[in-house]
Amino acid sequence: MKHSHLKNITLKHLLVNDIKMIGLLFYPDKVIQALVKELPNPKWHAKLNMVYIKNTKENLDLIFNKFKGVAWINTSYFFKNKPLSKNQHNNDASLFKRRVYPTDYKKCPDTYIQKLILKKYALNTVNAYVSAFEAFINHYKLKELNTLNEVDIRAYIQLLIKQGRSNSAINIAINSIKFYYEIVLDMPNRFYEIERPRKQEKLPEILSKKEVLAIIIINSTNNLKHRCIVSLLYSAGLRRSELLNLKLTDINSERMLIHVKQSKGNKDRYTLLSNKVLLELREYFKLYKPKNYLFEGKKGKAYSATSIVMVVKRAAKKGGIYKKVTPHMLRHSFATHILESGTDIRYIQELLGHSSTKTTEIYTRVATNNLQSIKNPLD
Repeated sequence: MKHSHLKNITLKHLLVNDIKMIGLLFYPDKVIQALVKELPNPKWHAKLNMVYIKNTKENLDLIFNKFKGVAWINTSYFFKNKPLSKNQHNNDASLFKRRVYPTDYKKCPDTYIQKLILKKYALNTVNAYVSAFEAFINHYKLKELNTLNEVDIRAYIQLLIKQGRSNSAINIAINSIKFYYEIVLDMPNRFYEIERPRKQEKLPEILSKKEVLAIIIINSTNNLKHRCIVSLLYSAGLRRSELLNLKLTDINSERMLIHVKQSKGNKDRYTLLSNKVLLELREYFKLYKPKNYLFEGKKGKAYSATSIVMVVKRAAKKGGIYKKVTPHMLRHSFATHILESGTDIRYIQELLGHSSTKTTEIYTRVATNNLQSIKNPLD
């Protein structure tokens, strides 16, 4: 790691008495604390457990100069305008312009939608944020947006909780509101104290190797295209969207790898290509002759997401598996099975495209290799 030998300081936006401040978040350290005291008029924010100084260009430059060679300055929370991916396609915002609104309905500001598109948010995320933000602003129809504060937002979130909304829906509501104030209006982070629902610790549902074989091979679908789809989801640990976006050129038979481009988080990665799947893909290619996407629907367009769901559902039923099987369950099963076979969790993280091993560690809780070594007291 490039900065592993340095200490770490994270910069945050703060608003103290309506004045923009730079927050400095760091672990207790004598060297850093001594240097912080040399900054102009540093103060302590007891609630947020961080030092802050006035937000000026001079002070920002001073921070970088002061800690050069001593600490790595993490600015990922401070500078919002990250470089956009060159390869990602623009989202189509025209669908929002075509919508018909009731006469008394407060619609999402155009600047909000434009900023989402400029930031290259996925179309599903754009839809979710716009819907959630419009629900919020229409709850406060008689109030102007710039007059709403943390009390109003907290009251709205409490209402969603009382209505029994899911944790996911509540988090989207919070994110959509934060996006308006912090990204669209470019205001400092005002909402540190907005409580999020506690994350539910749900374990992924896993298929046994026997069940996977039943779905793919034994008594499975006779449709070669469908068999390739199911086999790839499992053997490469692909997300449904990743499978849909695969191009013919993404299959590297020489290196036995699949190039997954611009997946979740705009990241590229390589994952495994099975020898058995490669042989079936070659037969599939001869029979179906896809032109651009590996799996094409009508008129050479990418296969639809709902079609993938139905392919997996039917294959599971034909394989004698009567519980609900989803494309993502095959990805979970891939990760768990290679973990059980002794693959290092860091490699699994890379294959799955996870940003952190914390996400991948969930599979250690469903892997059975450690549990099977424990002798049951009844036996």
